[in-house]
Amino acid sequence: MICRLLSLLCLRLCVGQIGIPENGPPSKPSLSAWPSTVLPTKSNVILRCKSPTPSKHFILKKEGFVLDTVKPYNLTEEMANFHFTELRQSDGGHYTCEYYSKWSHNTLSQPSDALFLLVTGYLPKPSFQAHHRGTVTAGSTVTLQCQKAGSVLGPIWFALLKVGHSTPVQTRGSAGMVLDFSLQNVTARDAGKYSCVYYQAKAPYRASDPSNLLEISVIEPLDTMTEDYTMGNLIRIGVAAVIILIVGGFLVEAWHSERLSPNRQWDTQGKGCLPKANT
Repeated sequence: MICRLLSLLCLRLCVGQIGIPENGPPSKPSLSAWPSTVLPTKSNVILRCKSPTPSKHFILKKEGFVLDTVKPYNLTEEMANFHFTELRQSDGGHYTCEYYSKWSHNTLSQPSDALFLLVTGYLPKPSFQAHHRGTVTAGSTVTLQCQKAGSVLGPIWFALLKVGHSTPVQTRGSAGMVLDFSLQNVTARDAGKYSCVYYQAKAPYRASDPSNLLEISVIEPLDTMTEDYTMGNLIRIGVAAVIILIVGGFLVEAWHSERLSPNRQWDTQGKGCLPKANT
């Protein structure tokens, strides 16, 4: 009986230390895609499910149906990778993952937030343009316009993509041919290469090829650059003035010492300083 009580006490302490609730399902995991959630057909992707605690099994679901299960190599692992190769249109859709916690008596966790995977290349490429092409000033608004092909009908969503980002920057639905994406109060972080795609809002989620890339450069306002330049000049002038004062001080001191020296006298015939004669 005592041993059982000690075991229960230990379990309660362990649960409290790792933050696992005693009642209810374990906390939900996170699901991410590498290298991106928007990929061309025949490419490869890894869907990565990460749990907040060590897990026994990971389960990947698509549209609510079990697609695959992975058992970690050991019970201390908190992550599982699901590999997809040679992506096809049918691989597009909404994915979630769940896990069986090591600590919660084989209780299935809550599902992760849904990850939407898009496989591009099944609709014509859109056109893409910027109202402010090229270089823009920090703090301004940049409008990027994506236009779908005229032959595509039905509910359409648009996605704004940026090179180096694994998920779309923005996604929006539209009943028209054209959709404007707005980047407001831009900073240097918004600089980069952008493209757009459009896709069907329902299965089989056919998606277009990405548009041509547009590069956006962001510069600081001229007054800020002038202010920085002026401040730099003032600092340099101040440092130079201090150096001149120090050197001048040494010269004055040396000259004053020469005048007061008791062992030297000034040659009035222009021959310089001569030793003073002994009397």
